[in-house]
Amino acid sequence: MTGTTRCRRTVLTFAVAAALTGVAACGAPDPGEGGGSDPFAALRLAEESTGDADSSRIESTADMGDLMSIEADGEVDWADGLNGAMTITYTGGQAADQMGRLGITSTRARYLPDAYYADMGDLFAGQYGGRRWIRYAYEDLDEMIGGASGAYVREHFKSVTPNQSVRLLLASGDADRTGEEDVRGERTTHYAGTVDVADLQERDANLGEEARAELAEQLTASGITTVAIDLWIDDDNLLVKKTEEAETANGVVNSTVHYSDYGIDVTTEKPPAGDTVDYKELMGSLPTS
Repeated sequence: MTGTTRCRRTVLTFAVAAALTGVAACGAPDPGEGGGSDPFAALRLAEESTGDADSSRIESTADMGDLMSIEADGEVDWADGLNGAMTITYTGGQAADQMGRLGITSTRARYLPDAYYADMGDLFAGQYGGRRWIRYAYEDLDEMIGGASGAYVREHFKSVTPNQSVRLLLASGDADRTGEEDVRGERTTHYAGTVDVADLQERDANLGEEARAELAEQLTASGITTVAIDLWIDDDNLLVKKTEEAETANGVVNSTVHYSDYGIDVTTEKPPAGDTVDYKELMGSLPTS
């Protein structure tokens, strides 16, 4: 495989990893309203309220060791499948180096219920007949990434909601209320805990046995062994900030996400067909290794 071909294949994978990380990767309740001193009661309220909010603005940063560091911001709606648009900026790691070779420092991303679209810039368009968008169908991710990890990524794209982190902390059975803090001028309550995937199903039933089993399967497929989670919940029982530090088979992944403007209208347009090339078509045109 030539260096150029390897670079292109790597760039195509980085575009998916960045898209996944950008949305993934969503004031404190007063005593007697949000569960008082019981962190799990408060988190159950937050899980429900945040999930029901349907949409929000997202600002995130993520660091995946030497592989990638990014910044992302945009708007996402999860009421009926995933819809939204993000701008993802590559700030370091192999991703920034490889993208830079194609003249790309940031990518416009569009999420629709059936596929993710990445704008790969003018240089890419010049090489592919003016088509600047790559379409990644979620159903193709199993084949693209392979095995359980591909299935995990596919399902993650289809079910992204901010309350996933709240559900994970609930399932861990390890959550503490650490106090009240201001987040961007807003009063919040800070909750923290650690998820150990190996004994996730042995914890108490804050979410129920089936939900815990599903989370354990997803985390194992993604290569995650432990996750340290910090959540900041506002007076409306909505998640406004989260940080995660995940230990994986490939190193440590750190992320910080801010959520705001819950309930906003989000309209996402599919890129024109004439400006789009499908990922599978693109890979079929590259030499195999």
